[in-house]
Amino acid sequence: MAKNRAPQARRVTIKDIAERAGVSIGAVSFALNGRDGVSEATRERVRQVADELGWAPSTAARSLAVASTEMIGLVLARDPDTLGIETFYMRFIAGMESELAIRGYALLMQLVPTPAAELEAIAKWRATRRVDGVLLVDLTPDDPRVDLLAASDDLPTVVVGDASVADGLTSVSTDDDTAMREAVRYLASLGHRRIARVAGLDRFAHTAVREVAFLDETERLGLSSTIARTDYLPESGRVATRSLLDEADRPTAIIYDNDVMAVTGLSVAMERGLSVPSDLSIIAWDDSVLCEHTFPQLTALRRDVVGFGAHVVRRLLDLIDGAERGAYLDETPRLVVRGSTGPA
Repeated sequence: MAKNRAPQARRVTIKDIAERAGVSIGAVSFALNGRDGVSEATRERVRQVADELGWAPSTAARSLAVASTEMIGLVLARDPDTLGIETFYMRFIAGMESELAIRGYALLMQLVPTPAAELEAIAKWRATRRVDGVLLVDLTPDDPRVDLLAASDDLPTVVVGDASVADGLTSVSTDDDTAMREAVRYLASLGHRRIARVAGLDRFAHTAVREVAFLDETERLGLSSTIARTDYLPESGRVATRSLLDEADRPTAIIYDNDVMAVTGLSVAMERGLSVPSDLSIIAWDDSVLCEHTFPQLTALRRDVVGFGAHVVRRLLDLIDGAERGAYLDETPRLVVRGSTGPA
């Protein structure tokens, strides 16, 4: 839950300078910090506009400029053996790297076993200036990482998640609410009256957003709904699917929280002698190459995950360069209909 903070006086930022000078934020940063990458004419124009606007670097910005590491940090509380299974993170990191390379930055990524270890790693980075900024993923309500970082700007931070859990930190999110409702409405239009959701970890804020939308939309349409909880891994998706299909009034459609669980769900349906989509329709969240290489191909909610990773990094680099905090919405996942969905 967001906390009330005293309003702060509006200060001139490099974003203001960029807009007035008609150049990019990156060009302003290069010009003001005496770095190569802009022409002398641009450098002089930026300095003139900065003087006109009365710009002065913040204390945090000056500190970072003096001791810049040209690295950003990402800590993942994940089992190393399972990270490669989730295609989302591989594509997300690829997008991050593509943007970092343009700006000459590097990614410092650390895998830790628990959320507590993640908090400890971030606190250490903050104290030692190990990185110029950090990304926070897999947000939870009242996240202790947010509590650690939201009160000051000494370590620029971007929350990869909804602004409601960012407590004023810069956030970049996708509209999972709208996407989930679209998926439910599509299945209802095909005549499905019993729809299940195989959900990821319920402690994550984005899981809760999807769940609220799923339950609200199925209730609004008068549909029967069931939720099975998992840890996003293939085996837990397999177990959840078997449990759902064992029910007397088994669902005629299932929405999975990631692609790998949807693939295992398809295999379970085949094991049971069910035809997809005649007996069971399947939708996967986050379209991937896996969804395109099953038979039948999987209907999926698609977004540009590589582009999402690049967008997140751009916002963090803007913060490092002195931009104000803000809440930003990336693209809304859209439904790509393939062979795994059909009339009930």
